Amino acid sequence: MSETTSPSIEEFRASAQAFLDRTCERRTEETFVWGQGSDKVGMFEEKSKADEQRIVETAKAWRRQLFDAGFGWITGPLEFGGSGLTSAHQRAFLEEATGYRTPDENPFTIGLGMVAPTIQAHATPEVRDRYLQALWRGEVIACQLFSEPIAGSDLAGIQTRAVRDGDEWVISGQKVWTSGAQYSDIGEIITRTNVDKPKHKGMTMFVIDMRDPAIEIRPLRQMTGGASFNEVFINELRVPDSHRLGDVDEGWGVALTTLMNERMSIGTGMGGGGSSLGSFTRLVALAQHFGRNTDPVVRQQLADIYMHANASRWNNLRGLAKIKSGQTPGPEMSIAKLTGTLNGLRTASVVGELLGPRLTADTGEWGTFAWSELIVGLPGARIAGGTDEVMRNILGERVLGLPKDPSHQK
Repeated sequence: MSETTSPSIEEFRASAQAFLDRTCERRTEETFVWGQGSDKVGMFEEKSKADEQRIVETAKAWRRQLFDAGFGWITGPLEFGGSGLTSAHQRAFLEEATGYRTPDENPFTIGLGMVAPTIQAHATPEVRDRYLQALWRGEVIACQLFSEPIAGSDLAGIQTRAVRDGDEWVISGQKVWTSGAQYSDIGEIITRTNVDKPKHKGMTMFVIDMRDPAIEIRPLRQMTGGASFNEVFINELRVPDSHRLGDVDEGWGVALTTLMNERMSIGTGMGGGGSSLGSFTRLVALAQHFGRNTDPVVRQQLADIYMHANASRWNNLRGLAKIKSGQTPGPEMSIAKLTGTLNGLRTASVVGELLGPRLTADTGEWGTFAWSELIVGLPGARIAGGTDEVMRNILGERVLGLPKDPSHQK
């Protein structure tokens, strides 16, 4: 839309409400609170193959509806199929959507939050045209292949190799902790293309076909019972040079685009971790259910979580504004990630106090199991997208100007 045809926020909000009325059920008081009739599922929950496939297909159908109605990529550039509207329009839609039971969009978290922005910033026109709109419309699901068995927080230590062969590259290696690989169509992978350069040089990134027979995907089961992570084995996968992201041997800069978007995505969508105000509503409902909402200590703890959630929200809006203006996300995204996980810990502490021994098993009592799952899965959130310690190092060095930690390497 051009500036002269863009709807006002009020007009846009009205159209969003009309769309949601046509396609979704309104939430009742019961279905608004996690743990009582909720249709949402956590990424760490154990699911059968059939249930997982149903969630994926439902999410794809919902993304198509959203996109075709103009709500699938609200702030996206017109030339790539987006609606070309403002962050204020995006917030208006999200505010309206909280009152409805919308399908789970977990399968698209990585593709839209991390991979799509990297493709938009660094891919060739061919790859942008092939995948960007398809990602936002739900036709393609993407995953991210960064970590390796010996390269997690130290991402520059990767060993997966990509060797050029004419107009193609041949990739071999192993990746681990790859969320959603089992149902993804494409992946964004970082590889070592030059072993003679320093660690942060000599890396190159590509978009790869996750359905290629040269790729083997094995699930990794967490202590929650779920298996949303995978280890991925790549054996001489051939990738066209047109699917390279950025320049040869300059993949670290491309990876930072993904990592900063990843930290924002985790920091803004901790799925009940206490970083969002929607999670806070559920937490208050839990305190009310067990008659602790008048306890002054609990009330102070709730106020602390609410305060930090709002501070995190304003920081996230600053980061989103930076992205909207065409800039690469910076260290403020490390703040988003760190504050999200820290507020998750605050939430876990309050939940533990409210539920006590009810956390140890699924008793069938209202509001217990959903929080049990969150608390068991929380350690994974403190690692995903960069550990808390890595985030603190980034903030100390890049924001506060503190000296780097001494290196163990000579």
